Amino acid sequence: MKIKVELFGVCRELSDQDFINLDFDNEILIKDLRDKMIEIVKEKFPSNENYLEMVKKSAFSTNDEIVGDEFKIKDKQTVSIIPPIGGG
Repeated sequence: MKIKVELFGVCRELSDQDFINLDFDNEILIKDLRDKMIEIVKEKFPSNENYLEMVKKSAFSTNDEIVGDEFKIKDKQTVSIIPPIGGG
C-alpha cells in the first residue's frame, strides 16, 4: 500500500521535499501513520524532543477534512500532517 504524506510547517524538516511517500504491507489507520512519522523523527532527529512532540500533537487531514486516529487510509491516498500552530 502506498500513501503520500504532505508536509506543512515545521514538518517540512522531515524531508527535502514537501512530501514523503511511504509503503505499507497492510491497510493502516491514521494512528499507524502517526507511529511511522514518529519513527522517522527518531531516525532523523534522535535528540530532538520538540519534533517528536510536534508529530504526536499534529492533526492529519485528507480531502480537506481533519481525520481522527481511527480513520482507515486507502491505497494511493494523500494525507497531510498539520503541526500545531503556536505563537509567542
